[in-house]
Amino acid sequence: MAALQFCDAFWGSDFSDLSGYEALLQRLNDGRRMCKDVEELLRMRAVAEEKFGKELVAIARRSGGHTEISTLRASFEQLKAEIENTGTQHILLSGMIKEEVQKIAVFREHQREQRKKLEEIIEKVQKPIEALHKKTMESKRCYEQRCKEADESEHCVERKNSPAATTTHRQTERVLNRARLCRQAARLAEKQLMWNVEQLDKIRQDWESTYRSTCEVFQQQEVDRIKMLRCVLWDHCNQLSMQCVKDDECYEEARKVLEQCDTTTDNNCFIQMRRTSFSPPNSVQFQSYYITDTNGQVDGQDEHGLSCLQLETSAVHNLTVSVAPSHQVTVAQDHLSGAFVTQEHGETEDEKYKVLYAYEAQDSDELSITCGEIVMITEQGDDGWWTARKGDLIGLVPGTYLIKV
Repeated sequence: MAALQFCDAFWGSDFSDLSGYEALLQRLNDGRRMCKDVEELLRMRAVAEEKFGKELVAIARRSGGHTEISTLRASFEQLKAEIENTGTQHILLSGMIKEEVQKIAVFREHQREQRKKLEEIIEKVQKPIEALHKKTMESKRCYEQRCKEADESEHCVERKNSPAATTTHRQTERVLNRARLCRQAARLAEKQLMWNVEQLDKIRQDWESTYRSTCEVFQQQEVDRIKMLRCVLWDHCNQLSMQCVKDDECYEEARKVLEQCDTTTDNNCFIQMRRTSFSPPNSVQFQSYYITDTNGQVDGQDEHGLSCLQLETSAVHNLTVSVAPSHQVTVAQDHLSGAFVTQEHGETEDEKYKVLYAYEAQDSDELSITCGEIVMITEQGDDGWWTARKGDLIGLVPGTYLIKV
């Protein structure tokens, strides 16, 4: 398509007609308004992205899931981490959009300053040519009026000189004198008009050159503005598309971990961590309190046997009570005094556990572990955090990340 030019389409009907120039200024003002509208759109989008990103980060950090174990726990933790990553990416996107807003503001201000200078130049050349044009039009009207008066006076002379006219010599002289004066006035008006037209033509050349160059600059401003806004909007669409790709990549990482989520593994992990016994309790056996002797007498003791109380207490001579994972207390009866005594044994050996999932220490009292290595558990806390030993290092690790060897 052939490119039209501002300098060939926005001239006035005369030098005082500024309709074309005003149309150009209106177009530039509309373009400036468009720049502000794009700035506002991007600014609101940046605020929305920042708010959305911060909400995602807050959601990821406030979410629980600490009571879950094994693969499902790992999947949930991965999803929270990716949600937080997504929120961070949206906050970064907000920053990039704000940079684009700043670029538009700088561009708009630069064009405003450039246009202001051109308007001052046009105003400077427009006032003299308008004044001279007005003066020329007045001199033209005066010249036309003087020519009409000269023609009328000549007609009067012709009528006075006709044979049918009855005029005195004095009247004739007066008519001739008036005709001569009118003709002189017409000549003076003609000279004044010619001089004004000549001066107007000289100024017109400078004015036309200035106006044409101003139109060209205005058109270049419009070209630059349209290209700039088009590039900004294009880049904004690309940024949003890239953000969608990054979001999908984050959630793809979560899906990869979810693929490893297995019900059998989770149930086995729970059984190994919280098991109590491999068999149900035995049935209760009936035992008579009274023992019948060979003579048919019922007594609490026979001649060769122990009393029922002694039989019952003999069963607790070597009773062991478990009071802690690392201590044992033995309850026994003193044969001489019949009193019960307790004997506390030392700590049990540390238990070996295999790391199912890697964990990076977040605090100074925690211990970093990697998948597959063996650690020694010295204490199992009720809150799910266990004390582990790895070489000379001791710290807290999540119990759900371990499995007993």
